[in-house]
Amino acid sequence: MINVSRRRFTGKRHLSGYKACRNCKMIVPDDAETCPNCGSTDFSNEWNGLIIVIDADKSCMAKSLGLSKPGMYAINVV
Repeated sequence: MINVSRRRFTGKRHLSGYKACRNCKMIVPDDAETCPNCGSTDFSNEWNGLIIVIDADKSCMAKSLGLSKPGMYAINVV
């Protein structure tokens, strides 16, 4: 039997060079001035979790999270 311990990450983690839109949670490059998804200019460098949507129409996760466009999205934005 293999003993696998579950660790819960409690600190901040993000991809270097990316930030998340506080309005729609889309992850964009640091040099983006506006969000290509919703047009917001309110961004955060503190976000957790990542979901990549390739085909929003066929994705159950995208539908349950209310995502309608392909892209990278944060699960939680601080």
